[in-house]
Amino acid sequence: MQTMPPDLSQKIAKAVDGMPAFPKSVQKILELTRDVNCSPKDLVQVIEKDPVVTVKVLKVVNSAYFRLPKQITSVNHAVVYLGFNTIKNLALSIAAIGMLPKHNEAGFDVDQYLLHSLSTASIARQLALKMDDIDPMDCFIAGLLHDFGKVVFAQFMPQEFRQALAFSQANGSSLHLALRQTLGTDHAVVGAMLVEKWRFAPDLIDAIAHQYEADQQDGALFASVFTANQISKKLGFGFGGNPYVPPLPPLIAKRMGGTLEEVIESADNLNAAFEDAQLFARV
Repeated sequence: MQTMPPDLSQKIAKAVDGMPAFPKSVQKILELTRDVNCSPKDLVQVIEKDPVVTVKVLKVVNSAYFRLPKQITSVNHAVVYLGFNTIKNLALSIAAIGMLPKHNEAGFDVDQYLLHSLSTASIARQLALKMDDIDPMDCFIAGLLHDFGKVVFAQFMPQEFRQALAFSQANGSSLHLALRQTLGTDHAVVGAMLVEKWRFAPDLIDAIAHQYEADQQDGALFASVFTANQISKKLGFGFGGNPYVPPLPPLIAKRMGGTLEEVIESADNLNAAFEDAQLFARV
């Protein structure tokens, strides 16, 4: 991962610290999930003590996104139907989305960013369903958070971020390279710092930190999120400010079963994943 000079490192650290913390209930969820003895009952109790999170979780669970056969009226029932990890990641996703700013001086389209992130999350989850060694909902939240460093830039370094966005658009080049030229670092570095501050799992932090070193990565979570990100960009599912779509590196292509184009051709209905993203964004 890229290293930064001390003055830039301090500036970035201050920006990351300026981002809001998760609500106490969500912080408690993250603590619980690091405890091997945590039970579904513990998770339910934490969520039910936060009426805002409870209402939003039940709203998403009962939306067309999950297409459940009956109405779910409690968090406990939601855990029974969808599982501990799904409800955990759903609560974390709702909290992360709630932190997105409505406006920013960089001219960064947060609505399109959210659609891109949710599309990447939905496609990563879909791709992970075909793998044996990863939980699809872990891939969902990694996909949702993979570009969150851009939100930090939009909030705390808007002029530099605006310049990088304009350069990337004009040249069709990768935004991370434009950010390195303009700011001296990129959103992968900052995003990893942010999710580390939020105390997410190390494999998720690594997937975000190393997303531009894809030729050296071969984990299932990394491969699903990286591939989903490129699919989302190539098919125009939202827009996160980066027009460049690289090919899949050999290790990832081998794991995913082919080139990016072949993965797209063989995938299940990707338009449904985008529709799911739109549903989730509205809820």
